Amino acid sequence: MSTSTSTRTGGVERYAPLWEGSPYPHRWVIWDIAGDILVFDREVNCPVDIDDEVILREVLRRMRAAGVPESGDYPGRPCA
Repeated sequence: MSTSTSTRTGGVERYAPLWEGSPYPHRWVIWDIAGDILVFDREVNCPVDIDDEVILREVLRRMRAAGVPESGDYPGRPCA
């Protein structure tokens, strides 16, 4: 296995809580903003920063497989 492959795999695994669940039901959701897909953390009320496109695609695949909700509606609470 090449270094970049193992680094990517490790990079994906650090996001495991996004698809493995949390003590808060539906803490993370997949938010589709006109084709721009983001992972949104409802606890901190902002998107999760995943800047590697390959890792983001894999995280989204795993989240969808786990049944994480997905919507085009704003998934957070109003900002102050």
